[in-house]
Amino acid sequence: MKNETLQTILKRRSIRSYRTDQVAREELETILEAGMYAPNAGDQRWNFTVIQNKKMLNRMESLAKETAKQLGGHLADLGNDPEFACLYGAPTLIVVSSSEENVGLDYDCSTAMENMLLAAESMDISSCWIYFILLSFFSREGEQLKKDLKIPGGYKPSTAAVFGYKAEEVEAAPRKEGLATWIL
Repeated sequence: MKNETLQTILKRRSIRSYRTDQVAREELETILEAGMYAPNAGDQRWNFTVIQNKKMLNRMESLAKETAKQLGGHLADLGNDPEFACLYGAPTLIVVSSSEENVGLDYDCSTAMENMLLAAESMDISSCWIYFILLSFFSREGEQLKKDLKIPGGYKPSTAAVFGYKAEEVEAAPRKEGLATWIL
């Protein structure tokens, strides 16, 4: 019999189709609390930004696509695709930013995000880790965007994920075998 934590881990999927109903503030506060209790280098030098404003989400998505077009390859293909919506219609985006003083803090932000993804799943709230949206901070409006989102000075967006209620069920992709090496 698997414990509750392991069941949540095995059940979680990256969801790319969301209903429009918003995640309640109380539920998001619980998700954020899980992030704040993540393992870290001890300084807790991170910042959590919750974005539920549709106009801001659209702006960020547009800026990310504009930036992607300039990068070439697969990212440019996504930026040029009028059907591609990197936030997948999710009503909430959480950006975790780290202090610019220590690059290792990006790892702290990743552990915080993983805690939030698992907490959300345990509450039947779906999520998807989104790199693409971070491209909005590399756009011509990136610095202004950070100010508009009230990201503290000296911090940089490190990771992001969307949260909401899934519009459809998703099956787990098969897991690859042979990815662990044992030295006994």
